Amino acid sequence: MKKNMTVREAIEQENLAALTDVLIHVPAAIDEAWGGLKAPYHAAATGNLELVRYIVEYSRASFNETDDKNRTLLHYAVEAGKLPLVKYLTERVGLSPVHGDKERITPYQLVHELAGETESAKKHGAATEPAGNAQRKEYREIEQYFEEYCGAKFEDMYKNPILMGMHPDPSIICVGDDFYMVNSSFIFFPCIPISHSKDLIHWEVIGHAVSNPEWAGNLNTLEGGRGYWAPDISYHNGRFYITATFRLNDDGTVYRKQMVTSSDKPEGPYCEPVYLDEDGIDPSIFTDEDGRRYMLLNRGARIFEISEDGKKQLSEAELIYYGHQKRAPEGSHLLRKDGWYYLFQAEGGTGSGHRISVSRSRTLKGVYEPCPYNPIVRQWDEKGALQCCGHGKPVCTPNGDWYIVYLCARQLDKGCSMLGRETAMDPLIWTADGWPLVNNGRGPSVLQKKPQLPEWLPENPKEDYVSPRVPDEGMIAIGEEEIILRAGTASLSTVDARSILVKRQTDFYSTLTVKVKMPEGSEAGEEFGITGYYDENTYLTFGPCHMESGMKLRIKEHIGDTDREYICAAVSADILSEGSTIELKMVTERLKRSFYIKAEKGEWLPAAVLENVNYICSEGWRYGKRFTGAMEGIYAVTASGQTREIHFSRF
Repeated sequence: MKKNMTVREAIEQENLAALTDVLIHVPAAIDEAWGGLKAPYHAAATGNLELVRYIVEYSRASFNETDDKNRTLLHYAVEAGKLPLVKYLTERVGLSPVHGDKERITPYQLVHELAGETESAKKHGAATEPAGNAQRKEYREIEQYFEEYCGAKFEDMYKNPILMGMHPDPSIICVGDDFYMVNSSFIFFPCIPISHSKDLIHWEVIGHAVSNPEWAGNLNTLEGGRGYWAPDISYHNGRFYITATFRLNDDGTVYRKQMVTSSDKPEGPYCEPVYLDEDGIDPSIFTDEDGRRYMLLNRGARIFEISEDGKKQLSEAELIYYGHQKRAPEGSHLLRKDGWYYLFQAEGGTGSGHRISVSRSRTLKGVYEPCPYNPIVRQWDEKGALQCCGHGKPVCTPNGDWYIVYLCARQLDKGCSMLGRETAMDPLIWTADGWPLVNNGRGPSVLQKKPQLPEWLPENPKEDYVSPRVPDEGMIAIGEEEIILRAGTASLSTVDARSILVKRQTDFYSTLTVKVKMPEGSEAGEEFGITGYYDENTYLTFGPCHMESGMKLRIKEHIGDTDREYICAAVSADILSEGSTIELKMVTERLKRSFYIKAEKGEWLPAAVLENVNYICSEGWRYGKRFTGAMEGIYAVTASGQTREIHFSRF
């Protein structure tokens, strides 16, 4: 007697009759999985519309689920290249062409890349279509369908985050046809980067709110994760104002002060900051229609009047509204629109429950009523590419369109948000009853249509190099092609370390390469090279180190109170000869780091591999304030106390 087919056999053979028979008798068989995927995904991968339609309309399968990569059936249908199935899943099942998987790959991007293979061949002058042209044609048809469905070509879409790497707590304004944004910088100097854009998609750092070392307060004494928190930028009477919380160590009676500085130019220079003694975090400045100015602080939204120049507090703080969710309400921003005061607040803490809530009132000090669509921004999908979304501020473009910028975190396995919190953006619409709505409440998006603004690219974007705390005078010199570090005597494991220069790590896959000239007459204890840096508690270093047995190539991991050192014995000591030039390279692949060295006229030689550097992220080590993100750059330390200059290339 012939054995009945299994679900797997029926799908692999695209036998609808057999599939129907098995599911009628064993409905639970649709949950069968092989190769790490449940049956419906395998069915979608065949491209067979009738097979998938039966599963959708007659089986007990659920389609609010995704696979381990957070891909929907639409991803698999796109790869199969069958337009009828793609249209069915999009229009009848409601699967989105812009749903991002864990790597932010959407069905739209997927088919764009698949269809692009033929276009690439044409650009290179292929006389005939390459093999597989029929399938390439189907990919192009699917891409054209997505273009019509989404209302934009793929090239006219943008991908979140718009500012990658550590850019938390965004605040934005529009002045004329220019947009300006600020983000938290914590203990890194210069403090509080100011970014500029004309299209809301491409950004460049044009200055910093605190760039004068004499005005950085006692930044040099602060532990990692403290310093300048949650800045806000505003514009009033031809002048730009930036305020932020200055978070101190927990070793005194005052933990928080509010910094205010201003300039008539967005890039600065900014005037000497003043520090208001009102306790709280996340300040923002609001100017009412009568010209009176106010500052908002947490908890909830407390408000007090300030002088026009922002340097004086004129009234006591009073609570106008605590919040909608009523858990960790902070990050308040006021917006005056159509006779209403709209209060935007961050709530839920900075973890997975982070969100943005809105309330409104006809009068400045309330009573405020909560938005019926709250929270207007929150990640509901536990496997979504953008997590911990919240702390946002809206902005209106010159053509009247609204957007909201907010922080998010891209996470690796086990919740490691190595890159820190980044800045994302979504369009914001106003409902007929006057409430703001983002993505119809579905949560943050990965792929969106670009704003209706002329495309703009920075002419000469510069690297935003920063250092932990304020370097001593002459410690760091950044030239057009060369960076000189004067080696410091303090270990990177202390707040006294000064000879460090880093930039934000902006992707899970990256390569940092730097040339360094070996100094003449190296001294015991001298070390320099590349660093993967989080703070003084967790970091790694890679480079030459002068030990008792001479100059060696070393990797060191510093995790809390523990140092782990590895000598790269396979690398010849001749490479590290005095006066020679070497190149060091660190290749980042998620939590893995691979290290290489090259002599001036040699080949790259593998030095070592670290399989898991999860300590270079907020969740990888529990101590103090872990709010920043992975940084990468260069360092130099000497034990002799003598001035030693180490010459690096720019990186």
